[in-house]
Amino acid sequence: MHPESLVRDHTIYACVMGSRAFGLATEGSDTDRRGVFLAPTPLFWRFEKPPTHVEGPAEEQFSWELERFCELALRANPNVLECLHSPHVEHVDDTGRELLALRGAFLSRRVHETFTRYALGQRRKLEADIRLHGAPRWKHAMHLLRLLMSARDLLRTGNLTIDVGDQRDPLLAVKRGELPWPEVESWMTRLATETDEAAARTPLPPEPDRRRVEDFLIRVRRASALQPDPDDELVQGVVRTRGVRER
Repeated sequence: MHPESLVRDHTIYACVMGSRAFGLATEGSDTDRRGVFLAPTPLFWRFEKPPTHVEGPAEEQFSWELERFCELALRANPNVLECLHSPHVEHVDDTGRELLALRGAFLSRRVHETFTRYALGQRRKLEADIRLHGAPRWKHAMHLLRLLMSARDLLRTGNLTIDVGDQRDPLLAVKRGELPWPEVESWMTRLATETDEAAARTPLPPEPDRRRVEDFLIRVRRASALQPDPDDELVQGVVRTRGVRER
């Protein structure tokens, strides 16, 4: 069986991400889908393990195996944490609801480092575009501002909200290139400073609740092991995807 069958048959949580989740969709915006699948436990008893992530089967679709997803979330990976907070959930089963109930267990002060590091990398790319082409990629500038806002507010409140709300219009103005770069750059700098200030007094704990997440994972794996064994095609036919870009 192709790895994409794991997504079709064993997804526990699926949502829409990207501009549609951020409240920044316009006519013609893509629909980016993200999800989490639970590979049946017997698949891990073979030498060839199930994939940690799968692209597809639909376009703009990417899914993580539950354990990999939890590992990345515990490391405060921005893309993964935001996936848990999408306002557009397309599918969730009982295990997926348990995962969503753990959202707070993944959050910690680590988000300051990971969100800031990612934002800094994106800003350097924008500055390189200006040097090479005379202008940044305005869509990327918009999303960088959105990320900085999200990080600042998360550190201030302890809650992650990804919809930009009343900031939609000014952010879309950036996307259209209606603001001069110095003004956008100043906005980015101000948000970065506010994020650093929020980190100094954040209500978030120093570390995520790794034990709580691990207990959940062990319980889910054990329950899967007690289910009837997958048929031979599933056990023997799932191959590990290689060379697929991780996110």
